[in-house]
Amino acid sequence: MRSTTEALKSLEMADSRYWIGVVSASHVNVAVEGGFAQLCHGKSAMLRQMSAGDWMIYYSPRTDISTGKPLQAFTAIGQINDDRIYQYQMSESFVPFRRDLRYLPCREVKIATLLDQLSFTRGNRNWGFPFRKGHFEIGAEDFRMIASSMLENEAQSLLDISLSHKC
Repeated sequence: MRSTTEALKSLEMADSRYWIGVVSASHVNVAVEGGFAQLCHGKSAMLRQMSAGDWMIYYSPRTDISTGKPLQAFTAIGQINDDRIYQYQMSESFVPFRRDLRYLPCREVKIATLLDQLSFTRGNRNWGFPFRKGHFEIGAEDFRMIASSMLENEAQSLLDISLSHKC
């Protein structure tokens, strides 16, 4: 069986980009169940920056959006299916933009375990600043570091899923 790192390297495409989306864990759970991504209170701009084949990792600062308990963990990982961005009517007054993602089975990983290893947090006591934007791009090495932690026991599943569902 291949290691997680080897499986992740086999998934990387030369033109793939890697993103962090900042969303409460309860909203991440809804997105994973529905197979979609929704960012920054349903605005389309962040979704338009991403392309089919790109990867996104959700970071959840809290369990729920306003009254949730602090979580500070990476909570989901998925790959963008296609270039379609669409609106979904959640209520009469809220019609957010979404795009479809194929999520991988993973485990929650506390960011505290990776702070010294990620280029955007290492040596920075104000490491949370980039997360305030709600969405930002990361490099392949940072993606690999986070993903390998989240998919630690899922390497073979990851490889199997990738080979049977190439975007």
